[in-house]
Parts: sequence; structure tokens; C-alpha cells
Amino acid sequence: MEPVESIDYMQDVEPAPGRLELVQRFVNTVDLEHGREVLHSPARLQSVLLELGLLDARALATEADLERALDLRAGLRGLALANNEGRADYSVLEAELVVRIDGRNGVLEPVRRNVDGALADLVGIVYTAMTDGTWSRLKACRRDVCHWLFYDRSRNQSAVWCQMAVCGNRTKTKAYRARRV
Repeated sequence: MEPVESIDYMQDVEPAPGRLELVQRFVNTVDLEHGREVLHSPARLQSVLLELGLLDARALATEADLERALDLRAGLRGLALANNEGRADYSVLEAELVVRIDGRNGVLEPVRRNVDGALADLVGIVYTAMTDGTWSRLKACRRDVCHWLFYDRSRNQSAVWCQMAVCGNRTKTKAYRARRV
């Protein structure tokens, strides 16, 4: 993988709503098709988590933190791909969170503001999205070399590609050519 500082893809598309956008941005830190990786070092992980507002500015990331982050990213991508393929993915995501109740609302928060807490916060966001019904709309593109996360805003939740003009077209062209042979 080529280390990069950012991946500019689908910048003009409306992101997932609320805090679910943080999960989308975190998972989309790798471009599988072109071999580009944003999370290429502990320092870069720390920077990304700071940009997302999930990490205390004094927290430092280690190689072990980077490995856990990459594992979590893969698990989240698998769950989002399951949303697109209509199958269950039995990934287990564990996190240490507390429930903070403020008035009539409850929110899951990490116990710490270090890297483990930032990763736990992402798991809490996914859990919250599962309970409020928005999780099923966060999907990974079905194209085998893409798997970019996008938020399905279609009325009947039928979108399967991150962009019809790119991945949808390439998938349909590939299938057409295979039928013609």
C-alpha cells in the first residue's frame, strides 16, 4: 500500500448523517482499488482520530493501537458490506463504553479519550445507528475491488454501488462482456 495523507474520492457526495459520518470517514481511510493507505503509521492514526474529534490532543498512538484500528476498520467494512449484500456478518466489536443520561436522552461515551477510547467511540456510534435504524443504510460498495462506504439515500435502500457512473458502470460492463464470450 502506498502511504498517503488523504484520499479524495466522492467529496461531492453528501456523507452519512450525524456521527455515523465519523465511522464512514474512518473506514474510508484506505483505497483498496488503487492501493492507497491513510493509516500507515501510529502518528497518522493519531492525526486522523484527532481530525475526527475522537481523541484527546495529548494522547499518543502506538503500533499496537494501529493494529487494533486496522482490525476495527476491517470489521466495520465487513458489517457495511453485509448491509449491501443482505447477509448477516457476525463480526464481534467490543468496546468499553458508559451510558451518560442527560435529561431524556442517553448517549454512549468512551471511558477514556485515548486511542482505545476513540475506537470504542466508533463502536458506540455503530451500536447507536443500529438501534435508531440508520446503520442499515451505511453500505460498502459491492464492486469487488472498491468496498468504499457510502450512505444509501435511495427511498427503498436499493443502492449497491458507491457511484453508478464508476463502479456500477464497470460492474455492468464486466458482466456484459462475460455474457458475450
